[in-house]
Amino acid sequence: MKVGIAADHGGFELKETLRDFLANLGHEVVDFGAHAYESTDDYPDKIIPLAQAVSKKEIERGVAVCGSGVGAAIVANKIPGVRAALINDHFSAHQGVEDDDMNLICLGGRITGNRVAEEFVQTFLDAKFSGAERHLRRLNKVIELEK
Repeated sequence: MKVGIAADHGGFELKETLRDFLANLGHEVVDFGAHAYESTDDYPDKIIPLAQAVSKKEIERGVAVCGSGVGAAIVANKIPGVRAALINDHFSAHQGVEDDDMNLICLGGRITGNRVAEEFVQTFLDAKFSGAERHLRRLNKVIELEK
């Protein structure tokens, strides 16, 4: 799978770990930065290009990391076609895809440990949208808001 990843300074270390983890699993990883730790960078500058690539379907799924994951989720969801969520549990990592067609996972680099983050990301990537009528109906209502 072609997976994009991005982080600001608050998520830089976790992003580096996840990038290597994804590559070792055989995924094609597109790194949108930060490419070096920079304490004064701003999460929108890193997350927006990732979210735009998800929206344009240049990548299949995205992984965004900032200090808490909250800012990454807020900015990613401003891009039409992106369905991002802050994930702090295993159930939501797969249920968000299965029921809501989530295409971008957000994590907190200051609150989520490396191994737990790897589990969440792998669960997210392994999940498939169910396509159930009720889920499509709800998703279409969300898509309609973007028009």
